[in-house]
Amino acid sequence: MFKISELMTSPVYSLRETDTLQSARVLMDQKRIRHVPITTGNNIFRGLITNRDVLANTISHLADIDQATQNEIDAGIPLQEIMRTDVRTVSSQDSVKDAANILYNNKYGCLPVVDDGKLVGIVTEADFLQLTIQLLEAMDQASAAAKS
Repeated sequence: MFKISELMTSPVYSLRETDTLQSARVLMDQKRIRHVPITTGNNIFRGLITNRDVLANTISHLADIDQATQNEIDAGIPLQEIMRTDVRTVSSQDSVKDAANILYNNKYGCLPVVDDGKLVGIVTEADFLQLTIQLLEAMDQASAAAKS
């Protein structure tokens, strides 16, 4: 059985509950990620902030607020006030198939990987797309080998 530990991204970019919306926005922009787990100082998983959460807590550009003002507002919003805490997680020993079903059936974009309360990784839709590409390439190679 293929385990989450073989697919997950680790280490994970994460933030703390006391970090701000501005720090989440900067991290997401710099690292080109859409999901950031939130942990305590000793890496205990507490919640998740997504790109959608960032957008939902941003003042619309239609309000004609300049970037400096937006940054100042964002710097005053701690993540603990806006993070999701009702987050489904998986363990590193769970099966990839089970995790895929959870993502698909619930329309989640990611699953934090948590062992004994500690964040150890994350598995995202992109990880499953990469796995699909690898499997399709292997099928193509097997098909080509069978024809020759």
